[in-house]
Amino acid sequence: MSVLVLGACVAPQPDAPPPSDVAVPQDVPVSVARAIEVARRMEPVAERVCRSQTPRQNCDFELLVHRDPEAGINAFQTVNPETGRPVIILTVGLIRAVRNADELAFVIGHETAHHIAEHIGQQEAAARAGAQIFGASAQEQGASREEIIAAAQQGAELGLRQFSQRAELEADSLGTQITCLAGFDPVLGAEFFAQLPDPSAGVFSTHPPNAARIRIVRETAAQRC
Repeated sequence: MSVLVLGACVAPQPDAPPPSDVAVPQDVPVSVARAIEVARRMEPVAERVCRSQTPRQNCDFELLVHRDPEAGINAFQTVNPETGRPVIILTVGLIRAVRNADELAFVIGHETAHHIAEHIGQQEAAARAGAQIFGASAQEQGASREEIIAAAQQGAELGLRQFSQRAELEADSLGTQITCLAGFDPVLGAEFFAQLPDPSAGVFSTHPPNAARIRIVRETAAQRC
């Protein structure tokens, strides 16, 4: 891992172009160096939104890049258990896959939105609730201990996946606002979805269909940007 942004210590670049109503897509491939520039513009904005909406949380984002090429195209949000800082991790595969700075900015905005919306804690609660419901139902039907455990595991997975679909759309909406505030075009950024396999709309999918995500981005951008 290598640090992309040093949290609140990094201010927006002075020569960064200001937000505009008409964004011009950038066709320059995004290198790790370019990713650092994008992250430096995104982090202070995400931190400001975080402190405004959820001031009780640690809003000092740390962005890292996972340089293992076998990690695939991915990005995710977690929390450092020692410091409590929210951590955004981008794989080098994702950095190479995005086609412009707007797409990378949107991914970063989306991941920071997961933290601001407190999705990790809600995700855990949804899994627990699903496990309790399915486990209790199996127990009432006289299931064996092994069957109760299996039912609880199935319930936890279902609860987790159903929550994840809602959380992704929430992160898309809030991430759109963060991306826009940082001077990037979230609608152009959301075109990154076109590169991803389209998830099914079933209850066992962790992500909503790409069309639903793009619609949320466009609606939010029209209202908030």
